[in-house]
Amino acid sequence: MISGLPTSGKTTRAKQLEKFLSERVANTPTSPSNPQPKYRLHYISDTTLSIPRSVYDLSTKPEHARSANASEKDARAKISGAVKRVLSDRDMVILDNPNYIKGWRYQLHCESKAVRTPSCVLQIGCGVDRAKAINEERLRKKEEEETGEIDEIGDEEPYSMPNWENLVFRYEEPNPMTRWDSPLFTLIWEDEEDRTQKVFGDLWEAIAGENRKVVKPNQATVQRSRDAGGDYLFVLDRETQDIVKRILEQQGDEAGATVKIPKGDGKEDLEVELPMSKKVGLPQLQRLRRAFMGLNRGGIGLEGVGTLGMERIRGSFVGYLNDMFEKDE
Repeated sequence: MISGLPTSGKTTRAKQLEKFLSERVANTPTSPSNPQPKYRLHYISDTTLSIPRSVYDLSTKPEHARSANASEKDARAKISGAVKRVLSDRDMVILDNPNYIKGWRYQLHCESKAVRTPSCVLQIGCGVDRAKAINEERLRKKEEEETGEIDEIGDEEPYSMPNWENLVFRYEEPNPMTRWDSPLFTLIWEDEEDRTQKVFGDLWEAIAGENRKVVKPNQATVQRSRDAGGDYLFVLDRETQDIVKRILEQQGDEAGATVKIPKGDGKEDLEVELPMSKKVGLPQLQRLRRAFMGLNRGGIGLEGVGTLGMERIRGSFVGYLNDMFEKDE
């Protein structure tokens, strides 16, 4: 995931990364039994998907409609679909997109985990003043093109200034302490060839090196077992309801707490880490419970987990809640 301020040089770096990875993929040894390249590389961007920059423009919308910007959500759905169609443990995807919302990066991180492949963020560092000057220059050239003073302005379209300023205001900088922004690599505007190649090499090692981190799939789903006692949906509903009840009983009056959840069979209790920013209410807990139920309603999990039982369901639901609460922080 390429991340950075608008007009900060993201596409320039993404194209450099594409060239670097293409060469590394081509030079990766193959086996006699399978002469095909070990990896395939895909470059996806707003431009390749014909998504105009105006989809991010909230300046033309009334204030009450800005939080539900339908055009921006449709664009993200289109990007997500394009990524999911090609992403696998042998397909590398460079996503050259604003990627300025941490919840969006978290979503993409989860898509990678689901197919057991690593994800990382390449942050492009550029000062606000410099990025603004670049956009203003593109706006000037576009105006000259429209008046016939020049023939073309190049591949990169400018943002309208209200749109540019709004994206800067909304930009949520990657945080290497969160798992969806880690590992985090950074290139700044002034970085030259040697530094760029070093960062790209480190990135390659993180996603394709022999010592890359083993990716485990999300634990939010529970595989249904035919050996489980009782009705599957009944057990799922009963155990998740009990956890919701225990959280409401134990969280107290202050935000942020650790709630103990019995795991069963005399084993060590599970822990739900509640968010520090606000108290968790019943509507939010029930919404998360319904989402978890929806993921597991068909009984289809991401990996075999043996038998269905209280212990497994409780562990999965607690893990799911901790993921969601960490995302909200």
